[in-house]
Amino acid sequence: MDQPTIYITSKDKEKLWELIQREKFAEYRGSAYLKMLAEEIEKAQVVEPKQIPPDVITLNSTVELVDKATNDEMVYTLVFPEEANVSEGKISVLAPIGTAMLGYKEGDTFEWDTPGGKRSIFVKKILFQPEAAGDYR
Repeated sequence: MDQPTIYITSKDKEKLWELIQREKFAEYRGSAYLKMLAEEIEKAQVVEPKQIPPDVITLNSTVELVDKATNDEMVYTLVFPEEANVSEGKISVLAPIGTAMLGYKEGDTFEWDTPGGKRSIFVKKILFQPEAAGDYR
């Protein structure tokens, strides 16, 4: 599968690098996820918050996703680890699906490896993006 370009705002990049450094210092148990997040950040095209397209998944975006294997639909908000609450649909950017979805656009498909095999998720709709609502944090 061809990898589409992923985007990240300069503010999100700065905050995520701070998170990575803080978690490394705290010897976060999920260090493999920190590495995955760092790799995603490095390959992303960085844009200023006011320039980010409104159909891109940024931090604090709420998105509608479809599992391509099961056609199950999910609605998640991408958040920092301290705000994560799966029962409320708030997924940490350090969770595998959180790291995988960051920077993808409406209409894209992203994948990640799980113990049960590769998962493929379609980004059906961006329901809310802070930058599109004028929140440039």
